[in-house]
Amino acid sequence: MIAFARLHLVASSILLAMSAAGHAAMPADAPDARDHALISRYAGSWLVAQDVKGFDQVAVPLGSKNGEVARAEGRVTRLFYLAPAGKSVVEVQRNYEQALERVGAAKRGGCAEDCGSSSFGKLREVPANPSLPKAQLEGWSPVTLLQQWQESGSERYWYGTMEASGSTLHVAILSAKPGTIALAGKYVATVVEIVETKAMEADKVVVDAGALTKGLQSEGKVALYGLYFDTGKATIKPESKPQLDQMARLLQSDGSLKVHIVGHTDNQGALDGNLALSKARAQTVVDALSTTYKVDAKRLSAAGVASYAPLGNNATDAGRARNRRVEMVLQ
Repeated sequence: MIAFARLHLVASSILLAMSAAGHAAMPADAPDARDHALISRYAGSWLVAQDVKGFDQVAVPLGSKNGEVARAEGRVTRLFYLAPAGKSVVEVQRNYEQALERVGAAKRGGCAEDCGSSSFGKLREVPANPSLPKAQLEGWSPVTLLQQWQESGSERYWYGTMEASGSTLHVAILSAKPGTIALAGKYVATVVEIVETKAMEADKVVVDAGALTKGLQSEGKVALYGLYFDTGKATIKPESKPQLDQMARLLQSDGSLKVHIVGHTDNQGALDGNLALSKARAQTVVDALSTTYKVDAKRLSAAGVASYAPLGNNATDAGRARNRRVEMVLQ
């Protein structure tokens, strides 16, 4: 978990960097919405809407013309702001960028005005809050802006990462002129997205020894989602211990049981790379069982099949999540 004392120090630096003199009063922020601890808003801005997910996988645009993305998992905070009247997209966006880079954030991607095929995906989908005040800005309503806010060709985008207490934070800033006629040229809209990398709660997905036995007896295999690895890596994470404990308990209770440990991935990335990664992850599990839990290595084998045996549709986030797994298979 990220140490928020460190984040508040960072936030203080960014807040000082973004102070601005003189701005007109904006409507009250969305109920229960607040700035992220990492970064303040552009001074005087209105926090129109907020979306927070405790754990999710997101595709962060790199801002390239061919629509490339970086994938990140963890706590996702998405904030939607309107800057004070009279500010330009350039002024607002550069304040964010300079403040972040000043405190050590490394730029990984971005674009200005001509962003090619970058649709910005979820960055355009901050939900309207139905409990928002009924305040109007020159006849405009929040729902209108959130449904169609980006004027094509006006956008400026920055994506970068930074380290805080051993964790990587992914930060995306997208500013643009609103696409609605009433607001065009007067208010700048900005979406701030921050992904704090962390693991899911392991106790939500552990398959106990009894369930492992039933699955092996009925299906000859069991899909496991309680074994955790960082994206693109084969080192098993400490949060995997509860699931490893249950696997070892089963294997220690029946000395005749022999199993394959099979790694699976979704279809994101190169197939050859995913084949190697899935095999390496399976081997890591085998190594943990044979060394830490003293299970005879001759009773275990490791294999990786990448995306060749999906359980879900790789065209959806939910399907890809089902496909990223390790299976225990009877030999």
